[in-house]
Amino acid sequence: MKIAVLGTGGGARCHIAKLLELGHEVVVGTRDPRATLSRTEPDMMGTPPFGRFLAEHPAADLRTFGDAAAASDGLVISGIDGHSAVNALSAIADRLAGKTLIDYAVPFIYQHEPEHPWPTPWGIMPKLEPVDTDSLGEQIQRALPRTKVVKSFVTQEQSTVVNPASVGDGEHTMFVAGDHMDAKQQAIDLLKSYGWTDILDLGQLVCARGMEMYAHMHSAIGFGLGQQFGGHFGIKVVR
Repeated sequence: MKIAVLGTGGGARCHIAKLLELGHEVVVGTRDPRATLSRTEPDMMGTPPFGRFLAEHPAADLRTFGDAAAASDGLVISGIDGHSAVNALSAIADRLAGKTLIDYAVPFIYQHEPEHPWPTPWGIMPKLEPVDTDSLGEQIQRALPRTKVVKSFVTQEQSTVVNPASVGDGEHTMFVAGDHMDAKQQAIDLLKSYGWTDILDLGQLVCARGMEMYAHMHSAIGFGLGQQFGGHFGIKVVR
């Protein structure tokens, strides 16, 4: 299957590498391929330049966001950062029409000055926007009414999403939410191919609010485990 991955950051690279390992064709989307390949310095998260990753994964095909989405067989994974996702995806709405879009972004705002800051080992904890009464997943669905949006992957580091067995032999829970059952099934099938055995369908896309707001708890658990950035652990829903 030809699958599009939009984004070139660390999380997107996890999916690109895993999908290639599973035998899929992968088309990678970025805003400006030339600019992406010209970078020689790590990004703000310390991730090495994408050109180095691409040299190690030459089967991946780097294109613009729109061209990558159009080339997919119907499944698109969005690793575009939460602050930019709605605008970037709206600009290629026609290319995403009729396709399933799995969004895993957290709608973080990094540059803010809270009245009561939460200091972390890497700076002030970003704030969520939207929160409570809306979600990034819902915003994307409203902006792309002809696309079937699924929220998933967002409660784990992407390195764990593509390799659940790396934590507790895979005995933890992954979540999906969306308004289209066929699209959710595509996400579930992909998760199963990654190795997930415990996948909980939370229901409609409105449940993306809960998944996105969990991001702060994910960070807190990581800090409690002594993990300064990210979190190599899983959560299990015990029925």
